[in-house]
Amino acid sequence: GQQYSPPNLVLFSGQISSACGAAQSAMGPFYCPADQKIYLDTQFYSELRGTSNNDFAKAYVIAHEVAHHVQNVLGISEKADAQAARGSKATANAISVRIELQADCFAGIWGKSGAALSGASSADIAAALETAREIGDDTLQRASRGAVVPDSFTHGSAAQRQRWFTIGLQTGDFAKCNTFAAKTL
Repeated sequence: GQQYSPPNLVLFSGQISSACGAAQSAMGPFYCPADQKIYLDTQFYSELRGTSNNDFAKAYVIAHEVAHHVQNVLGISEKADAQAARGSKATANAISVRIELQADCFAGIWGKSGAALSGASSADIAAALETAREIGDDTLQRASRGAVVPDSFTHGSAAQRQRWFTIGLQTGDFAKCNTFAAKTL
């Protein structure tokens, strides 16, 4: 019953200012609730290994950021932020992971409808799942630090990101994306 206004997509190279502060390529794509825009450095896709040329995998990344906009519009982000502010750093990280995994699930719901509309193949879906693996906290930490520190995760492991995208993709059911009620991520 709410009015939905889609977010704007801002493509940039290197650095740009946003209502959430400076956007830099090292940050990766992100959604800024203050201006309701998605920021995407044009170099991001070239840094992904095997999926950079797959349109469905690229769209998954954008759908994930649009999902953050949906969370913002529905008040999910505000409630999660308030809960995170009352807890420790570990609690805030755990809440962040649940927000990110829910966004992956919402992106999967888009993928279910998007796949039906665009005729996405199993190879396209595999490329999106590979992208989810590449941007999992464990994959990124292993590449940058050589070690994995699960308590510092803010987006979820590769397996978790793939799992929640798949749940949305297979079910198309918003209610199945409640990562806050899930006992297992």
